[in-house]
Amino acid sequence: MDKTLAGQTPTGPAPQKATVTQRAIERIKAMIGDGSLEPGQRLPTERELAVQLGISRSSMREAIRALTVLGVLEARHGSGIYVTRLEAGDLLETFGVVADLSRGPGLVELLEVRRILESTAAALAAARITPDRLAAVAEHLAAMNATDDPDVILAHDLAFHREIAAAAGNDTMAAILEGLSSRTFRARVWRGYQEDGVIERTRREHAAIHRALVAHDPEAARAAAAAHVGEVEQWLRSQLPQ
Repeated sequence: MDKTLAGQTPTGPAPQKATVTQRAIERIKAMIGDGSLEPGQRLPTERELAVQLGISRSSMREAIRALTVLGVLEARHGSGIYVTRLEAGDLLETFGVVADLSRGPGLVELLEVRRILESTAAALAAARITPDRLAAVAEHLAAMNATDDPDVILAHDLAFHREIAAAAGNDTMAAILEGLSSRTFRARVWRGYQEDGVIERTRREHAAIHRALVAHDPEAARAAAAAHVGEVEQWLRSQLPQ
């Protein structure tokens, strides 16, 4: 009897092809890693790469497509395939997609990661923040406190945390936090807070983070940021089906 008709998964060349494609991906990444291909450089043609690496053109085509989706390569119409700038913000954009689409326990896990990174970023920012950036943080805090409009609060909440992440002085960390900061989810949180009557509590949490930054106290900033994101995490858990 035909295995497919019997409901069994047929075996065939597909797993091998996936392996060859993965090998092609790894070879291209290795070329970028060792400097054979530099950021901004045009790749050899698909045929040339296939010959150079000893891989079929179809597998090479799939590898290039996969690396383009990941942001490692960039297709320029009429010009060819190029290595991207390889900056953190470009390569970590997929975090935003994951954050927007995650639900339930998966979103709680993302918040756990964000709590760890936000608290670290706040501690670094407390030690490194400049007067100009501190003033920007204060402006966003004041704007959040001046309205009950969730959309306005959301915009300044995002900017408040973005300024702190930038002040930490670590572009990669800031890029990850930006990706984890789903606007869709934050809008849901602020509307939920409004319904639950806890907007004042989260305003106090933001104010505590700001005070720690003003005092240039890394440990106080770390604790305040961890407590703030921890409250969001607990709020989300309370919304999940038991």
